[in-house]
Amino acid sequence: MNNKPLVSVITPFFNAEKFFEEAIESVIAQTSEHWELLLVDDGSTDKSTQIAQKYARQYPENIRYLEHENHQNRGKSTSRNLGITHAKGEYIALLDADDVFLPQKLEQQVPILESQPETGMVYGPTLYWYGWTGKASDMQRDYLANLGVKPNTLFQPPMLLTLFLKYPGMLPCTCGLLARRQVVEETGGFDETIQHMYEDQVFLAKICLKSPVFVEGGCWDKYRQHPDSSSYVAIRAGEYHPFKPHPVRLIFLNWLGEYISAQKVQDSELWQAHHKALWPYRHPRLSTFVTPAQYLITLIAGRVKWLVRQTLYAYAKKPGFSEKC
Repeated sequence: MNNKPLVSVITPFFNAEKFFEEAIESVIAQTSEHWELLLVDDGSTDKSTQIAQKYARQYPENIRYLEHENHQNRGKSTSRNLGITHAKGEYIALLDADDVFLPQKLEQQVPILESQPETGMVYGPTLYWYGWTGKASDMQRDYLANLGVKPNTLFQPPMLLTLFLKYPGMLPCTCGLLARRQVVEETGGFDETIQHMYEDQVFLAKICLKSPVFVEGGCWDKYRQHPDSSSYVAIRAGEYHPFKPHPVRLIFLNWLGEYISAQKVQDSELWQAHHKALWPYRHPRLSTFVTPAQYLITLIAGRVKWLVRQTLYAYAKKPGFSEKC
């Protein structure tokens, strides 16, 4: 393996022992050998610290263990930035401790950025993974996220950010992206004033404003759905709701308004999308009726598209089927 890895995979973790080894093994199983894995301990008190240190000893050339001073808990954004600071690769990949990469992720994503020097990031649709339990009923719930845009397309800034504001459901998962390290550093990495929920959207917003982004059609990761994930915990705590205004999104929208103002962005469509996203918070009584209806329409449309794709795929697998038909 090269002394200077081509891709630096950043995995922050906090009390992640249940799924941690599976995440690490998914990096080791990559068909590309040009990677390093930085395991960033965010003050864990369970066995995940020992798991990370074990892998760092077992693979000293490829895996490194990092922690904050005095084993502090500093948050996801600060932990990812610590990993980015110590990264040696030309590209940055992000993997949460409960998710997994598919084996060809790095081998297939790197050539896309290598062949497009102007592109700052590439991502594809993520598999929302319920079937990790092994139960047939859960496997049937697995679905591929709807990209919301034409795949294999290069988007100039700030087009994707505008679309993300209009259609939050098309946001990519961090484990599905690969970013150019130079672009990540130029945008300042993760904003450490936002540590819990929407820290990924802040990161994506900064890159989508800075650099062209390529959206690919291939799936390279699995996003594990389980009751202890940060999003499910936030729902139970009342901090997050999939189709109602919630305080965490308002924090993000306020941050975004200040950020695009500071960047002196003049794009009228982006500003209109931002104002529209803020509307439910400025008119909470009206949004009680309007916002859920809008969400349900979007959700139903996405599921219909998924069912159509699945039906066409099943039909194509039937004996005697010809693409000429």
